[in-house]
Formats: sequence, C-alpha cells, structure tokens
Amino acid sequence: MGTLCLACENVAFSYENQIVVSDLDFSVEEGDYLCIIGANGTGKSTLMKGMLGLKKPAAGKIVLGEHIRPGQIGYVPQQTPAQRDFPALVGEVVLSGCLSKGMGRGSRKEKKRLAQEKLELLGIAQLWAKSFRELSGGQRQRVLLARALCAAQRLILLDEPTTGLDAEAAEEFYHLLLHLNREHNITVVMVSHALREAFAHADHILCLSHNGYFFGRTEEYLESEEGRHFYGRCRT
Repeated sequence: MGTLCLACENVAFSYENQIVVSDLDFSVEEGDYLCIIGANGTGKSTLMKGMLGLKKPAAGKIVLGEHIRPGQIGYVPQQTPAQRDFPALVGEVVLSGCLSKGMGRGSRKEKKRLAQEKLELLGIAQLWAKSFRELSGGQRQRVLLARALCAAQRLILLDEPTTGLDAEAAEEFYHLLLHLNREHNITVVMVSHALREAFAHADHILCLSHNGYFFGRTEEYLESEEGRHFYGRCRT
C-alpha cells in the first residue's frame, strides 16, 4: 500500500436537504490519477467541495494523509465569466497560491521564486507580467494550475478544468496533467465529463450514479457492464 493522500470513509453528502452521495468509501494514494465521472446530479461537484473542506459530510468523514494539511490542497476550478475578467496580472494570480503555505513575513522573494518556478514548469514563464483577462482560455487554465501547484506540492483537485476550452487547448491541458502525474508524482483528482481522456489517462475511476458508485482501477471499470456502456458513448 502506498502513502495515503485522502480517503472518504462511509461519506454521505446532502444538497438542499436531499442525500446526493451516500456510503462513499475510497482512498487516493500518492501518485494516483483519479477521474470522477457520472451523470449530472450525482454529486460530483458536491464531493469536490467536501474534499476541499468547503462542505461538511452529512455522515462519515474525510481523512487527509499525514503529509497533507487542510488548506494545502491545490484546486483548479471550472472557467467562469467572472474568472475570465479578473483584473490582475498573471504573476499576482499565481502568487496568491502561496498564501496557504505558511510563509512568514519578508518572504516575498521566496514566494516569487516559487511562482516563477511553477510557471516555468508549465511552459508559460513569459506570461508573468501579462494581464490575466487578456489570455486565451488554455493559458488561463495553465495559470490557475500554476497557482494550484504553489498551494500544494503533492495533491491537486480539478473540477471540469477544460470546460469552455477548444479541442486543441483541452488536449494540451490533459497531456500536461499526465506529465505532472507521471514525471513529477503529483496526485491528480479530477471531475470530468471528457470520458475519452478520463479512460486514456486516469489509473483509477470513481463513477457516481443515482444507484451507488464504482471505484477501482480504470481497466476494471472498462470491463464492467457500466464501463462498457460509458466507453461506447465516448467512442461515438
């Protein structure tokens, strides 16, 4: 067994006083790439909020690994109109990800070094002084990914991060995530409707449904009846 990053132990979540997820029991280990899929209304975004500590479970508990502290989980959200018009420079956006790392006063230089390092890792160091609102959709998501990497070195959560991106930008983003996972051992947990990419890249699948859930390795899911159905949909 590997090093634990996060676990849900018999977790249930409610939304508007109705249970949307129940008896959820799974764990994410360091280096995993987990994709959360399922139909609308099955609780994917609610679960994401719970893992981020923004929503309390109605039952059960969410446990973080010993090396993962609350507030130090990187997060990449969906793109929204308000986000696209955010009036800040790229460097300022990425630096905001350093706020949760507990760096003391007088550490602006250290924060800037970390932020520049993450932009360099993602191939967008040249955007440091650019306006965030003037970037393309793909560039904005890379900037938000750099921000997430500043907040957490080991675990990042993403909620449908390619929403609104064109096919080329989305494909580049997925390949970048795979590189971070495989080459830098960054644990990835992502909610996605992009089934083709989920099955191609993720090593674990969590499929939520109104009748329960599946959790296991991707190849196991694809061998199941439900998995064959989903895989058929993504190939059409």
